[in-house]
Amino acid sequence: MTAAVAVVDSGGANIASLRFALQRLGHSSLLTADPAVIRNAERVILPGVGAARDAMQRLEAAGLVDTLRGLSQPMLGICLGMQLLFSRSAEDDAECLGVIDGEARRLPASVNLPVPHMGWNRVAKARHSALLDGIPEGAHFYFVHSYAVGMVTATTGITHYGHDFTSVVRQGNFAGTQFHPERSGAHGARLLENFMRMH
Repeated sequence: MTAAVAVVDSGGANIASLRFALQRLGHSSLLTADPAVIRNAERVILPGVGAARDAMQRLEAAGLVDTLRGLSQPMLGICLGMQLLFSRSAEDDAECLGVIDGEARRLPASVNLPVPHMGWNRVAKARHSALLDGIPEGAHFYFVHSYAVGMVTATTGITHYGHDFTSVVRQGNFAGTQFHPERSGAHGARLLENFMRMH
């Protein structure tokens, strides 16, 4: 079976809203944990919420770690799914997929900056990114997270919350957003459409 978009069934939330967002754009998706379906899909989305170690254990149990690492088609990680693209997470000292160098670390909390970072925040463009084509500089997207990756070579979008962190990343066929495009209105819809055109 070949799916236009394989949405990896990693036990995350917001999967229904993500698939509905794709459907509104005219794209069918298939929720799956089948390595063969994922390998043969035209595009792959890795959503995720919760803890990095738990998510990696679920991927390992499903036999998906090597499958995801070996993908050559466009792949988009969302929220925790983006963090899993990196080498590791300080959360439970988790080893992640390692397709992009970097480490997710806990956001520093303060009275004015509670963690998790939850709500709308701006994304500044670090360099050209096909994912951000047609999206204005400083556009708002919706975030819910406690961990983030600092600046890395593959950073294409930056958000400030106490300090700058990577909110959009792209390396080869692997891309990710720390925010939830499926909950980010028109700009989020445009980003998903851009992903569907990504080479």
